[in-house]
Amino acid sequence: MNARRLLLATTLALVVAVGTACGSDQADDAAVRPDGSVDLAKVTLHLGDQKGTGLQALLTAAGELDKTPYQIEWSQYQAGPPMLEAINSGAVDFGGVGNSPPVFAAAAKSAIKIVSAYQSGKDGQGIVVPKDSPLRTPEDLRGKKIAVTKGSSAHHHLLTVLNKAGIKWDQIEPQYLQPPDALAALSTGRVDAWAIWDPYTAQAEQQSNARILVDGNGYIPGDAFYVAGTKALDRKGTAAALRDLLGRIGRAHTWVNEHPEQWAKTYAELTGLPYDVILTVVKRGRYLDHQLDARTIAAEQSVADAFAEAGLIPRKVTIADYIDTRFNDLFPAA
Repeated sequence: MNARRLLLATTLALVVAVGTACGSDQADDAAVRPDGSVDLAKVTLHLGDQKGTGLQALLTAAGELDKTPYQIEWSQYQAGPPMLEAINSGAVDFGGVGNSPPVFAAAAKSAIKIVSAYQSGKDGQGIVVPKDSPLRTPEDLRGKKIAVTKGSSAHHHLLTVLNKAGIKWDQIEPQYLQPPDALAALSTGRVDAWAIWDPYTAQAEQQSNARILVDGNGYIPGDAFYVAGTKALDRKGTAAALRDLLGRIGRAHTWVNEHPEQWAKTYAELTGLPYDVILTVVKRGRYLDHQLDARTIAAEQSVADAFAEAGLIPRKVTIADYIDTRFNDLFPAA
């Protein structure tokens, strides 16, 4: 499948959630044979994707979308929170996000489960400012207008940076913007800083002459997650297809680590971002898949606790309630 066809595929609109859920249930029933085995040819996975994680580009570049035993329908999102809303509704089965979207989804009592984890470096998680900005240290952020996508990994990064600098959340002026709007706001001086993740961090550096005031090192756990809907996990056929998919993702991560330039070329073609931007992203960190172990769960719990203590989510959450370890055997220990 060429890049043009892939890009056209990602523009498919979401169907009504109830209709999707009912149709998925019926298709799943048909996929399960009388002996309990699954005919994956009768399964369709509804996958969410975002430019920051590039799941479709990742699998395409590594050749892992060739001859999948099930069908895949893709939906694109600008960030993790709206993707998890779609997963909660049943319109989407699965998608990759940073560390914060699952916390906000859990606080909203969404029907989601974290099913796998990986690290991909902390250098690309950045709070960026214009190159000639007088802001030089995290302490300089006090009282400033800072763009951030609500519920994103950048939201937690910003909160942690402020906490370590002795700045309370109400001592800044957060501007809740999606990445394209935030980039425009930074470029035109409507905000003083932008908390963001790669590839947008690299894009801001190279296209808007921004510099990283502070990155994620020393501030964030660095985990990202793949999340599935509980409805999807409850369907035997869909769960079997997700197991196969997660194996493909693990192999794709290994391929990317071994072929960074080729990965950057394909990623750039499929996202429309310049090759130099993507190559910067790729070189910032290798993928490291790992199990959902006690350390990983505790680290994500610390993210949830930070948001709760700051009053940024409506209730405290227990992250263990939103973890499904059935796929742990596919990945190495952390």
